[in-house]
Amino acid sequence: QVQLVESGGGLVQAGGSLRLSCAASGSTYNMGWFRQAPGKEREFVAAINWSGGNIKYADSVKGRFTISRDNAKNTVYLQMDSLKPDDTAVYYCTAGVGWISTTGYDYWGQGTQVTVSS
Repeated sequence: QVQLVESGGGLVQAGGSLRLSCAASGSTYNMGWFRQAPGKEREFVAAINWSGGNIKYADSVKGRFTISRDNAKNTVYLQMDSLKPDDTAVYYCTAGVGWISTTGYDYWGQGTQVTVSS
């Protein structure tokens, strides 16, 4: 059983930046970030494989968000720049063998709120 703990969410103005972190209690394979806005389904944001050599972004965040990981610390990061009000959501960290869908991800964090004001 792997536990995931997110941090780094908060309130920021449009155009600003935030950096999310997710610390895992053990080693993981693929790690990803999903988000869920009120009244909407959970959607894929970014994913990274164990080596960091394979990365995928949702079209809506491509060029603005950067996912990275530090395997020595069992931690994955999501650097979010040029934030928009549409990025407002609860962001969830996940780990497993999944990729761009929730299928295959066995472990989920508790979520961290990101709010972008206009």
